[in-house]
Amino acid sequence: MHGTLSRPEDNPRGGRASRLPLVLRLALREMRSGLRGFGIFLGCIALGVAAIAGVSSLSSALTEGMAREGRTILGGDLAYSLLQREATPAERNLLASHGEISTIATLRGMAHADENGSALVEIKAVGPDYPVIGEVTTTPQVPIGELLAERDGVFGAVADPVLLSRLALETGDEIRIGTSRFEIRAALQSEPDKVADGIGFGPRLLMTVPALRESGLIQPGSLVRWTYRIALPGGAGDDALLARVEEAIDEAAPEAGWRVRSRLNADPQFQRNIERFAQFLTLVGLTALIVGGVGVANAVRGFVDRKRDSIATLKGLGAPGGQVVGIYLTQVMTIAGLGILAGLVIGATIPFVVAFLLRDILPIPIAPVLAWSQLGIAALYGGLIALAFAILPLGRVHDIEVTHLFRDQIDRDRRWPRKRYIAVALAAGGALIALSMGAAYEPRVASIFIVAIAIAFVLLRLVAAGLMALARRLPRPRRAGPRLALANIHRPGALTPSLVLSLGLGVTLLVTIALIDANMRRQLTENLPQNAPSFFFVDISSAEVEAFEGFMRDAAPDGTLERVPMMRGRIVSLGGVPAEEIDAPEDVNWVLQGDRGITYAQEPPEGSRIVEGAWWGDAPDENLVSFDAEIAEGLGIGIGDSIVVNVLGRNIEARIVNLREIEWRSMGINFVMVFSPNTFAGAPHMHLATLTFGDEEDRAREPALMRDIGQAFPTITSVRVRDALEAVSNLVGQLAIAIRGASSVAVAASVLVLAGALAAGHRARLYDAVVLKTLGATRSRLLGAYALEYGALGFVTAIFGVIAGGLAAWVIVTRIMQLEFVFVWEGAIGAAVLAVVVTISLGLLGTWRILSQKPASYLRNL
Repeated sequence: MHGTLSRPEDNPRGGRASRLPLVLRLALREMRSGLRGFGIFLGCIALGVAAIAGVSSLSSALTEGMAREGRTILGGDLAYSLLQREATPAERNLLASHGEISTIATLRGMAHADENGSALVEIKAVGPDYPVIGEVTTTPQVPIGELLAERDGVFGAVADPVLLSRLALETGDEIRIGTSRFEIRAALQSEPDKVADGIGFGPRLLMTVPALRESGLIQPGSLVRWTYRIALPGGAGDDALLARVEEAIDEAAPEAGWRVRSRLNADPQFQRNIERFAQFLTLVGLTALIVGGVGVANAVRGFVDRKRDSIATLKGLGAPGGQVVGIYLTQVMTIAGLGILAGLVIGATIPFVVAFLLRDILPIPIAPVLAWSQLGIAALYGGLIALAFAILPLGRVHDIEVTHLFRDQIDRDRRWPRKRYIAVALAAGGALIALSMGAAYEPRVASIFIVAIAIAFVLLRLVAAGLMALARRLPRPRRAGPRLALANIHRPGALTPSLVLSLGLGVTLLVTIALIDANMRRQLTENLPQNAPSFFFVDISSAEVEAFEGFMRDAAPDGTLERVPMMRGRIVSLGGVPAEEIDAPEDVNWVLQGDRGITYAQEPPEGSRIVEGAWWGDAPDENLVSFDAEIAEGLGIGIGDSIVVNVLGRNIEARIVNLREIEWRSMGINFVMVFSPNTFAGAPHMHLATLTFGDEEDRAREPALMRDIGQAFPTITSVRVRDALEAVSNLVGQLAIAIRGASSVAVAASVLVLAGALAAGHRARLYDAVVLKTLGATRSRLLGAYALEYGALGFVTAIFGVIAGGLAAWVIVTRIMQLEFVFVWEGAIGAAVLAVVVTISLGLLGTWRILSQKPASYLRNL
């Protein structure tokens, strides 16, 4: 067949259509018959593209919202914060010389409601001009200055409704904070700068700065963060002025030790978390798209099967193989374009829908936009997946002879496509990998994902091949039903590879998510170490230490009390390199971000082991420090290196003399940095203590003990470990819901692919059913045989999914999260059973329709 079909210029009738390329003209003409058989194809492409486009569009909307509302979130144009100390008069004057400043103080404290108990609260003390930008919403809605003002010697407070519910309080009730009493005058509904304050362990409580000073909570060394916000004159849109002011303040006070944020990066950590979570969800969407690629391949094979007569006719009339492939590839990619378009429309509307439905609920601003670049990337993902998975089934048509096309239904050609088509598939796959790496926030995570997907595909192909080989070698059962089921697993054109691949990926994903979720919750709620503390006590002043220890000996004689001095310090430099210039790995970079808890000790702390170097003697003649060994390795520092920390506004240099291996999971008191006692001689500081009960009977006394401590020591903050873990568990639960929702897209794609694989084998199954029914097979016998086949495939695939999902979860939990892993059978077995049920149900659903056909009309066409 070396001829070609007539070209458009050979057509004397001309016309607009005739000016189109012949391949495109024939492709469009064939598409007039509609999209029958491409429902699964369109669903797979649209679902994956919609997931990627929706996640990236929502991320862009949140990022844009943060950028637009950065001034409101920050409460000004610039924010300078200090821990454990207020700005000096000279520093305040420096800040005030550049614009209007407002003062905010934040700390944790205890709210005591007499017999109703006590609760940990996140205190925010504000000035009379709060908020400078934005609006506070309360119930009832009264100006914040009036709500917090002092009346008859009692200051006002505005409390989160959670606190009111927890302590059974109502508006007008009084509580005690430190040594002062406060009247609850309103419930806090929203605050404009909530995101910038970060995530807290307790509900918010607003008061004034003078009220905080009267409470007795501010002591030398107290963990109070003072933030000074600057509103530049006319600086809302002047980025150049913002940069000049920031540079000028930095030059004027280079060693102030404050943390600086601007409206351009109001909450950089939150922004990084958005980008990380968006990357994860994008990878989940890409998983759905890749799984959908299997559905694309199945749909294209079914498309080729349906077009066998047309292909044979075209080749019989002289069309070369390349031209035939071009005609049908054009059709497939055009239909893929429709699926991509549908996915883009759905994905682009997601941020608008979220903004409309949840604008008043979300704690962060959202600015829906049409993120064209992100939509373009999602479209490119869809196009590359469609091309990569469609070209090989289509390319196989190139070299099939006309006569073989007519008998391909029962004698399938097993030859590989020509090298050009393999090259196109590899090029599309390579472009997909490059796109995934280039668009990723963390390329390392993307590369691990790509390798994992590739390994999963290879393993599932091997499982399918092994299952077919085993079925081929097993002895043939005597009964017809099992014999037919066994033959269907390994016969030419069997559904085994497609079913195993689509179902295996879905089960693996389900098991992985179920095990990760179960282990995280177990770690937070069920797996507390036996010696885990029941309480942490913060802000114990040196003057109260002796009285506090005496009180605890009487109130909890069976408890174990541990106490250490504690300060907060910010790493300024390591080994002479400024902290901001250190390019540290993500898992240890947190040490360089903001302030860290530090302490001094004469002896090595419990829960740690010296792995390199030696502890200092009784009277070291220089400042020495012990460092966490794992973090030191990540930061590239070791024994002999110098470290500079800023504590209470002073830069203090010390030398690393030993490295410790720390058991953080014991939840005892430990620090990344432990200094020699001489380093902070005479420096004001507070103390941190833990109380550990030995049995459950003592733990039952925790609420009463917390109330008694609050009455005896009102300025000490008591943190009940189980309450803190419950807060973290709730946060993890919310993330888990989002992860399950996103992962359900991939699972839905797996179900679509499974249905597509069954649909692709419809013609062959119809042929079998007609012949077998003609030979006397009953519908019930055929259904039994198909149920055995689908059940066997589902069972074997479920076993693979449990093993692979368990292994993936183990790697993530132990290597990435660094938690203890336990295989929770309930979730894994549930996913496996679901896989078998879905496979049998979908298989029999499609088979029932086939078995309902009358043999006569089909026998005439065989």
